Amino acid sequence: MAESPDHPPRVAVLGVGLIGGSIGLAARHRLGAEVVGYDPDGANRDRAVALGVLDRAAVSIADAVADADAVFCAAPVAALPGLVAAALRESPPATVVSDVGSTKQALVEAIAADPSADRFIGGHPLAGAETAGVEGARQDLFEGVRWYLTPTERSQGVLFDRLHGVLAGIGARPMALDPAAHDLEMATISHLPHVLANVLAGIAAGSLPAGAERRPEVGRSFRDATRVAGANPAVWADIFSSNRAAVAAEIDEAVERLRSAAELIRGGDRERIQSWQRSARDDRRRMLEAELATAPLVELRIAVENRPGTVAEIALALGRAGVNIEDMSLFPAADRRTGAISLWIAGVEEAVQAAEVVAGLGHEVAPVAESGGG
Repeated sequence: MAESPDHPPRVAVLGVGLIGGSIGLAARHRLGAEVVGYDPDGANRDRAVALGVLDRAAVSIADAVADADAVFCAAPVAALPGLVAAALRESPPATVVSDVGSTKQALVEAIAADPSADRFIGGHPLAGAETAGVEGARQDLFEGVRWYLTPTERSQGVLFDRLHGVLAGIGARPMALDPAAHDLEMATISHLPHVLANVLAGIAAGSLPAGAERRPEVGRSFRDATRVAGANPAVWADIFSSNRAAVAAEIDEAVERLRSAAELIRGGDRERIQSWQRSARDDRRRMLEAELATAPLVELRIAVENRPGTVAEIALALGRAGVNIEDMSLFPAADRRTGAISLWIAGVEEAVQAAEVVAGLGHEVAPVAESGGG
């Protein structure tokens, strides 16, 4: 454990497109951070400065990360191992390095042998927009957005705390997940929808009336369901390739469910079809209501030994239990052998669950008490 920097965070962004640019804008305007960015496209760097995304454009990765407290690598999935390795190599020994890629396990495995891997904490914001490039960057892009973090047992607790604080400060809702669990989750809620959109667009295009070049009209449901069809082919080729086993398994599951749906509809039993439709409506409503739920913050104070991996262990255990850490602070003891962690959890029931999870790890948890926040 260590003290957090006593100055506004210095943030480096490697790759200044929509996501990297939005990180820069949000960090500058919401945290008062100094943001330095590097992009291999010099013209893109200049545009980012002109748009107020960056305080300064760097001429190299080393220049960008030289004084950074936190580095965000915002590049296509296939380019991330090399970019993260360069960021770790060139940045100071107290700098946390993260990324924004939508698959995590392959990247974490690629970085594992790096002697500075304890400074890398994978990340993935569930954010995007219809526009691409730095011109589409928005400082509010991450407001209320889930931002997954994938620490490992080697991750430094103070750096997880710092990264969590930066993300919460720009409006995101960080949550820890194991890298493999993250990729399975993304295969279901992010990658499979893109597959289905591609397939639906192909089916519709392939079933045009003879001699017709296009349909005279398409319904709103078709437009909504195919909005992401064919999205950025190079980016999605990387994503599907890096998460191929999980995505293929989800496709297999979808095929089985479609077969069952076909049999249900072919049978023509209106009551069973209505029940199926109602179940789908209720499932969707429950998921959306869970995302929008808010509750008073409750503070948990946890006594811990000062050993590597403690913060990551707690954060991952809570993530597996579906409990979100809204805010956190570290309090090292004078002897540096022990310390305390304060976690702020939304809702008394979730806080009680969090206390049980943490106690199950062998840590002492102070009585749950409502708090005004962190």
